[in-house]
Amino acid sequence: QLQASGGGLVQAGGSLRLSCAASGRTFSNYGMGWFRQAPGKEREFVAVIGRSGGSTYYADSVKGRFTISRDNAKNTVYLQMNSLKPEDTAVYYCAADGTPFRGLRFALDEYDYWGQGTLVTVSS
Repeated sequence: QLQASGGGLVQAGGSLRLSCAASGRTFSNYGMGWFRQAPGKEREFVAVIGRSGGSTYYADSVKGRFTISRDNAKNTVYLQMNSLKPEDTAVYYCAADGTPFRGLRFALDEYDYWGQGTLVTVSS
């Protein structure tokens, strides 16, 4: 089970930090990802982090502005979002890789556990 939080309304240029608390299986065995879905658009990949936190990868649209991290002792993954733009407005979802002990994954269908989503709105 994944529980996302931290969304809200922020002005362009501002920052937000999303959190996703996990339960139900060994958190440190799985890669974790963040995805987002803007109104009228398909859900898209944002960032992924490996099991130990040593490997990360970002969508080009957020590279240099967003940082994904994890705390395996707290079973939590984070998404620090800086320099937010109106086009970052979306519902953000955390997700857990469906298979343990493998490399970074970027496709939606490779994730089998999804949080409920948290809305981020960036005003211009």
